Amino acid sequence: MSLAPRHVLMTSDAIGGVWNYALELARGLASQGVAITLATMGPVPNAAQRAECRRIPGLELYSRPYRLEWMEEPWAEVEKAGHWLLELEERGRPDLVHLNGYAHAALPFRAPVLVVAHSCVLSWWKSVHGVPAPDSWQRYRREVARGLMSADMLVAPTSAMLSAIEEHYGIFGPAKVIANGSDPKRFRPGFKKDFVLSVGRIWDEGKNIAALDRIADQVDWPLYVAGDARHPEGGLRPLRHLRALGSVQSEALPRWYARAAIYALPARYEPFGLSVLEAALSGCALVLGDIPSLRELWEGAALFVHPDDPEALTAALRSLIGDRALRQGLADAARRRGAQWTNEGCARAYSRLYQRMLERAPRREPGESLCVS
Repeated sequence: MSLAPRHVLMTSDAIGGVWNYALELARGLASQGVAITLATMGPVPNAAQRAECRRIPGLELYSRPYRLEWMEEPWAEVEKAGHWLLELEERGRPDLVHLNGYAHAALPFRAPVLVVAHSCVLSWWKSVHGVPAPDSWQRYRREVARGLMSADMLVAPTSAMLSAIEEHYGIFGPAKVIANGSDPKRFRPGFKKDFVLSVGRIWDEGKNIAALDRIADQVDWPLYVAGDARHPEGGLRPLRHLRALGSVQSEALPRWYARAAIYALPARYEPFGLSVLEAALSGCALVLGDIPSLRELWEGAALFVHPDDPEALTAALRSLIGDRALRQGLADAARRRGAQWTNEGCARAYSRLYQRMLERAPRREPGESLCVS
């Protein structure tokens, strides 16, 4: 007899890609009758984000401003967040705990625990700086490894990300690749206009928005970027040539994708790239950083450039701007490729995995607490 989940406790932050992933997955799971308790940490969701949650049937949102595990000196607040998550589990009695982070997997949850590897500091640091993370991140490495050892299942959105986790921490149990998904009904081509779009956290060196800013005045079309320039812990990354749209609300973003003829993200680090998928579904020709994860997903359906080669980035954009047939051909190829990664398909894959976990994994007995040095 199958054990289909009816209630999942899921964690997230409200900063960017993980938030979008969580809501897309929640929408897909809602169509299968699965209720979601969404617990966010870090900066609290804004009014538009809270309204977005209210539109998803069966989703209950709980938020606390605890520091996230990748922030500087977070561990006292990570521990407080752990107690809060255990209280939410005790109160709601979910069938399964779905963590979009690592350290809290070491908590003594009663339900089976799934960890999803969206990114990590050690792989980010190596991709962005070309060297291992400094010793100041050893506590982070230990806590992530402890979470991975405790999890009943590990998921990554690409084989490249799964390999990065294995390289930096080891893999201690069952692991699986499930690609992220987006809603093809929300992201569709419109009447294309002559501009280039990029979407991403401007402050995140992994997104490499600065590379576009450096060459934006060297191409004939305007380059727009949607994303937050202010780091969650303070500090602002200014732009010189890009046309900044700020943090575009979720309901407005599909209109920007629909009109953009080209989407550019010369990323140094991008474990999946949900914005790339949204752009592909919207009929944009893609110019992407030549990194393993993006090659894995978009080989043959995008132009690739080395993240630190401004001349190659400029040449790629100019070639698409000047060649309508090439632009349309790549846009069509990207849209066909992206059609396989829908939010409903992603939800079905997770639902099947949840079911297997419930069939195979007994509920846990309480164990040791989190963050023991």
